Amino acid sequence: MKINRREPEKLLFELSSPGKVGLLLPEAGVEVPETKLSVPAAYRRKEIAGFPELSQVEVVRHYTRLSSLNHSVDHGFYPLGSCTMKHNPKINEAAARIPRFAGAHPSLPETYIQGSLELMYLLEEALKAVTGLARVTLQPNAGAHGEWTALMMIRKAHQKRGNPRKVVLIPDSAHGTNPASSIFAGYTTKEIKSNPGGKLDLAALEREVNEETAALMVTCPNTLGIFEEGIADAARILHAKGAYLYLDGANFNSFMGIASPQKMGVDLMHINLHKTFSTPHGGGGPGSGPVAVAEGMVPFLPVPMVEKTGDGYRLDFDRPDSIGRVRSFHGQFAVLVRAYAYILTLGGEGLTDVSKMAVLLANYIRVRLTGVYGLKYSGPTLHEVVFDDTIQAKRGVKNIDIVKRLLDFGIHPPTVSFPLIVHGALMIEPTETESKAELDRFVAAMKAIAEEVEQDPDFVKGAPYTTPVKRLDEVRAARTPVLRWKK
Repeated sequence: MKINRREPEKLLFELSSPGKVGLLLPEAGVEVPETKLSVPAAYRRKEIAGFPELSQVEVVRHYTRLSSLNHSVDHGFYPLGSCTMKHNPKINEAAARIPRFAGAHPSLPETYIQGSLELMYLLEEALKAVTGLARVTLQPNAGAHGEWTALMMIRKAHQKRGNPRKVVLIPDSAHGTNPASSIFAGYTTKEIKSNPGGKLDLAALEREVNEETAALMVTCPNTLGIFEEGIADAARILHAKGAYLYLDGANFNSFMGIASPQKMGVDLMHINLHKTFSTPHGGGGPGSGPVAVAEGMVPFLPVPMVEKTGDGYRLDFDRPDSIGRVRSFHGQFAVLVRAYAYILTLGGEGLTDVSKMAVLLANYIRVRLTGVYGLKYSGPTLHEVVFDDTIQAKRGVKNIDIVKRLLDFGIHPPTVSFPLIVHGALMIEPTETESKAELDRFVAAMKAIAEEVEQDPDFVKGAPYTTPVKRLDEVRAARTPVLRWKK
């Protein structure tokens, strides 16, 4: 097979030639006098020795070529399991760039930002409607920040009762950030094993809950894509011992308008606006992880909260039981604008249709690839399906080999080796924004790779072949990363 590998882009240091300049402007001809406000000369950056010297055209072309190497939801299918990488509608971007939103300084007086406060108020109302919960803080920067915020509220609520408690229970099918958030909030964690069907083991939960249990953090649907049908029973077990039920809402895309967190008995949940509500995702941000809470947790919400007063809106800091601020200013405001635009565009019925379509497409992939790849848990799944490499492992091919080969088909790999309860996991979430044609292209690629494994496993183990960089030594890259260029 002839393989055409794309040449890697050279570094700016390698493209540099002495004497080249990016722009050529005449001297201003004006001497700027030194003042008390001037930055002292000792602190001003001088020319950097060995810094690249290039023309403007070369710099622009370099970064344009680099940008074409990125894979994104605008470029193609992005089946990253448990991360809901859906298309970001361009109307959301237009809304976020409205000058009076984009240009509003967060330190302006309330009277100058009434439109921004109204948007935040209305977004909270929408999130209250879709969750059934009492109030929502919009401050957290992302999902893990929302988890930590919720756990700090749980701690404050227990402290008010006289005992902050010590332990947070976490199922083995939960998101990996849950244990870390618990530790940062000052708790120890204890794992609850799943039952043979991949769901929360309620008998095990009941054995573990006691007067030192602060909360259970449950992901629903869990990381297998399985809906926790016993979640209301879990809530009753927890509440009987004075503990709280926290719902990791990162997979909320699968049941908006279909199942109610409030009716499940949820006390707190975070919502990933950068997953469920279509705002940009990946590369470290921007993110937004609002936390919705039941009535009993409202006093502990972060300050400030947006309140409606007559015909206007204000920021309420007078909340004596609040955990305080968890972010400067008022949250990731541009992300809030995008999410509200998405909600307005679809409406309540539209959000429900999103979930129905997400579940349909995930199950379409599941049916098409069952028998081609292993499937440890055969029970019904919702928005994502977790296959594994057990069939291919018989030929010496692992999940990492499969997804590296997938790169040669121009498709972003799914999540691998997670959740940990599935050895060799291939975690696939298509989202509702993909067409049947795109799903068929993905299925065809996965089937072609499975055939290659049977015919020539070493070929698959050598992938990728068309990317600018060959397969890296990932252990070495993690332990001894090269972070600077040397001549």
